[in-house]
Amino acid sequence: MNKIIDCFKQAAPVSWKSTKWLLKLMIPISLAITLMQHFGVLAWIATWINPLFVHFGLPGESAVAFISGATAGTYAGIAAMMSIPLTMKQASILALMIALCHALPMECAVNQKTGSSFWKMGAIRLIMAIVCALILNVLLPNMPGKYIYLGAEADSGFTEVMTTWAVSQIKMSLMVALIIFTLMVVQRMLEAYRLLDPLSRLLSPLMRLFGLPRHASYMWLVGNVLGISYGSAVMLELEEKGVITREEANDVNYHLIMNHSLLEDTIVFAATGISAVLIVATRISFALILVWGRRMATAFRKL
Repeated sequence: MNKIIDCFKQAAPVSWKSTKWLLKLMIPISLAITLMQHFGVLAWIATWINPLFVHFGLPGESAVAFISGATAGTYAGIAAMMSIPLTMKQASILALMIALCHALPMECAVNQKTGSSFWKMGAIRLIMAIVCALILNVLLPNMPGKYIYLGAEADSGFTEVMTTWAVSQIKMSLMVALIIFTLMVVQRMLEAYRLLDPLSRLLSPLMRLFGLPRHASYMWLVGNVLGISYGSAVMLELEEKGVITREEANDVNYHLIMNHSLLEDTIVFAATGISAVLIVATRISFALILVWGRRMATAFRKL
């Protein structure tokens, strides 16, 4: 019990620091999108982008949410999503696009440090996000239910818009704080009870299915629990210790660019109403397709 209490105590200051950092990112983006929507800027953007995004089953305004997620990260993308009226089908497609293609500048830089090409990783993720949207638009049934919308009604005055936005940011801040605190507690418990090592050994046979080196399970687990950005230090340490070679790290990166931060991203999107099963199944499927497709292409070239 003391160990569990310590985990909560240790998680509190770290989660508060992370929450402040995320809200400094999310709140300005949300405000900017709210103002852009009120003054018709999003409608203007939509007229230019809608011919492309209509093939994804998305309104043109959603491009702002995708760009926010692709450049700044998952939380920025979610903040933008909740500032745009979307159906659940549209939100699900957009959520998967962001899940596959978020925080590109930062995460591609980490991929480069661990043995992969910055530009190749970024291009693959962008292409796969587009392919995913095209497929989901065809396969997903109509889901007319509304996604979380924290903005004001279209005909609202400026004062009402800003009041609605301020109240929504309080709700969003509380939700983010709770999610981050929960994730930090889980991470501390995994460390306190030394569960990462036994879990990685347990997952070793799964690496064969994923087309990865058997001893890459720890790196895979770190990437899925902590994410590429948070787990970069651990990944680099594994290379330096010789646990995994640079070439093998590159192989693992091809899986992780499609399927990393699976714990956090799934919890965050599910908390806003997106299907956790859809998030996990789609990301794992795309990781399998990418890794095995690359392996078969390599084998074909050798022949």
